[in-house]
This record gives sequence, C-alpha cells and structure tokens, in this order.
Amino acid sequence: MVILFLFLTVFLGGKRLWEEDLTEQAGYLTERSRETLPVLFQAAFRHYCPAGTSGEKEREENGETWWMEKLWGRIPLYRQGGEKRLSYQTAEAVDPAYRMYLEKKQADQEYRDASIESRGTLLENVMQADGSQAEGQKTDGQAAGEETAAKVLAESSTQARGAVYPIEQLADYDFMMSHFFSVHPSTTAGRDIMDAAAFLGKDLRLAAGSDEPQILIYHTHSQETYADHSPENPEATVVGVGNYLAELLQEKGYNVIHDTSAYDIQGGQLDRSKAYTYALEGITSILQENPSIQVVLDLHRDGVDEDNRLVAQVNGKTTARIMFFLGMSRTPEEAIEYLPNPNLEDNLAFSFQMQLKAEEYFPGFTRKIYLKGLRYNLHVRPRSSLIEVGAQNNIYEEARNAMEPLAEVLDMVLQGK
Repeated sequence: MVILFLFLTVFLGGKRLWEEDLTEQAGYLTERSRETLPVLFQAAFRHYCPAGTSGEKEREENGETWWMEKLWGRIPLYRQGGEKRLSYQTAEAVDPAYRMYLEKKQADQEYRDASIESRGTLLENVMQADGSQAEGQKTDGQAAGEETAAKVLAESSTQARGAVYPIEQLADYDFMMSHFFSVHPSTTAGRDIMDAAAFLGKDLRLAAGSDEPQILIYHTHSQETYADHSPENPEATVVGVGNYLAELLQEKGYNVIHDTSAYDIQGGQLDRSKAYTYALEGITSILQENPSIQVVLDLHRDGVDEDNRLVAQVNGKTTARIMFFLGMSRTPEEAIEYLPNPNLEDNLAFSFQMQLKAEEYFPGFTRKIYLKGLRYNLHVRPRSSLIEVGAQNNIYEEARNAMEPLAEVLDMVLQGK
C-alpha cells in the first residue's frame, strides 16, 4: 500500500509539473518563433532574391544569423544556390568572356530601349521639305573672343611631329583595327566596310569663306559638365567648349552655327532617354533652313573611372584627349534595318582622316575611334562626327584647350592638306 501511495503521489504530482512545464515551453517556443521565423524567412529571401536586399547595409554578425546560415546550409537546394551565386561573382570578376557576355546583354537592352529612334527615319523623309524655324542660334562671337581665337591660331604650331603611316601598312586590316579602332561588343566592323584605301580616297574638302552656314555644332547631351563646373564657373560644360570651337573655326573662315539647345532637358528635368530623338528633330529643322551645311559635329563629354585621366601635352598645354565616336547601325549579326545610314562609309572616312592628321601633328591627343551599334544621328550628313571631349574628371581649361588641335585637324581635312 505504501508503495502504491507513493507511486500515485509522484505520478499525479509529476503530471501537474509536466503539464506546467509543457505549457511554459509551448509559450516560450511560440514567442521564439515570432522572433526566429522572420530571421529564417529573411535569410531565405536574402538568398533567393538578392536584388531585393541589394540596398541593405552589411549585416551585423551574431549568434542568431550564424545559426540561421548553418541551418539553411543543411538544405541542399539552398547550398547549391549559394555555390552558384559565388561562381557567378567569381566569373564576373576574373573571366573576360563572362564580362563580354554581360556587355552583350547590356547592348541588347540598348537596342530594345532605343527602338524609339526608329521614329527618326520618318524625319528623313521630310529633310527636303520646307522646314520650321530652327532652334539653333548662330554664334557671332564677341570681338574679344575673336581676338583671342586669332591669337591662339597665330601662335599654334602645326609642324608634323608624330607618325605618318604608309598606305600599304594601313591596308592591313588587322593593323588598322588594332591601332585606330575600338569595337564595342554591340556591333561589328568587318573587312567589307573597314577599307583604309576607300576612307583615304574620299574627297572631303570644303571651301572656306562662304556667306552661307557650312558647319553645325550641337550637343545631344548639353548638360555634360567638367570637374570645375559651379555657379561661379557655369561655362565649364560641353556647350562652353562648343562656343570656343565655333570661334576658332570662324577665325579660319568657316561659317558656323552653334546650336545650344538642351535636348536632354524635358519638363525642367534631366532626361536623356529620348535625347537623340529630340536632337534629330532639332538639327533636322536647322538643316532644312540651312541646306548649305556640310559638316555636323555633336560634342560630348565622356565618363570614365575617376583614376583615369584623359590628358596629353599639346603645344605646351595640358589638354583633354578626344575620341571620335561612330555608330555602325548594325549588330554583330546583321544591319539594323530601322536605323539606316547611307552615309556610314563617309562618316568613317571623315573620322579616320581626322584621326590620322591628329596622329601626325598632335600625337597622343586622340584616343582610338570608338565604334558602337546604333546610329547616333550621324546619318544626317556625310561629314558627321560625334566627338567625346575629355571626361568628367577633366577641368574646363583642359577641354577648352582641346578645341585648338581639333580645329586644326578639322581644317586640314576640309582643306585637303
């Protein structure tokens, strides 16, 4: 009886203790689940949707996050995903082929985004029609500015001090491409069009001293500025650079229009998504009103890594380097039918002739000619060129100095020197 009594006492009392303990444990687990489940799901979301958490600051490591990573690491699918993500990051960092693949994807996206430019072909049909009033303005140049330009031109040296390449060497396709061109993965430049003899055989001469406009300078991206741009130095922009180039060319006897329209400002805000479309509308009007214009220059400013300084010493001045930029209107596979450019060979010849003159007279002044896939409004005239003047880390004086050798090589080509 004593043994039975003790058994019942322990059993019944223990049952109450177990019930109380289980109730307490259930409450504790419920509270912990409220704290732990979000962490668990955050870990899963962070793994499978990294873009959704890319803006997070670096997470603080603690025991909880460490155990969550260990727990999820036991799940094969999660572990496999982490290994793949690491391999992608490693490939992007060290594999040039993978970087080229990413550039190709970006280029494909550019084609999709730029489909609006196909509307520009409609404007070509009205190039010969009566035009509306041009948005551009002719740069008259103040007397002081003209005197400055005249002094610079008088003092500038145009003695050849660089390389002169024989036609036999330039006829070597591989030599020409490796020395003078950079080809973006969005396009191709085959032997069928990259013909040095054809480029140099083009007669691009233009008589100076005309009473009618001959050269148009404009800026698709007018808001591009230089490192020292400020309210106290508002001229430190590509438009300011264009003003000086117009002065220099006028001093050489050319009739110049400088269009300062802001094609990349819409509704008071910077918007470059359709800047080339708006620019085409603007320059079409100018060309309709001034059919005598034979040269069209779109001045830009490049963007590079901050530690990449695009400078050269030209005539004793620290000068921003320039780059001729051309659109091929084709992908690596085929021509882009909705962006035709009947003037492509002339565009290439124009930039190539200027590049060779720069190599001969101002070595180091130009970067390689850059070829990309779209058209960039270069179809409007045979003598069209898009020119990148320095980069965001150049100061305005360096970019302005670049206009002096640019005016010289442009004049050499237009005069057939």
